[in-house]
Amino acid sequence: MATTSDFMTDDHQACDALWAAVENGADAGDAAATRSAFAAFERAMQRHFEFEEQTLFVALDNATGMHGMGPTAVMRREHAQIRSVLHTMAGLLAGGDAQGLLEHGDTLLMLIQQHNLKEEHMLYPMADAHLAGQWPGLREQWPEV
Repeated sequence: MATTSDFMTDDHQACDALWAAVENGADAGDAAATRSAFAAFERAMQRHFEFEEQTLFVALDNATGMHGMGPTAVMRREHAQIRSVLHTMAGLLAGGDAQGLLEHGDTLLMLIQQHNLKEEHMLYPMADAHLAGQWPGLREQWPEV
């Protein structure tokens, strides 16, 4: 079974691919494809955040004793910031503003890239070290779409 780092990094890449489909739809002027791709992207992002916040971070906080502080607290705050941008983008898309969606997409990508680097280079290796024996059970809690 893959490590926490492997699994979660793979999911980051899957979300990136879903965002590329949003950009492709918007660039092609295909409103239906853009809406569909954005819905899939947003679901994948929410699933990722949900798993981290409700399962992975809880287990890591319990293992390290860093409840309410440390890396997981920073990641939760960044999730809230990313969710806020996603909410704005959903509103723009609902209003038919694909250009506004793409402009906010630049901000979103910057936030996600910085966030993912922190997770992939610090938080996930920390989880690998502290949760290796628990990972198979945690992985089973991955929410299916």
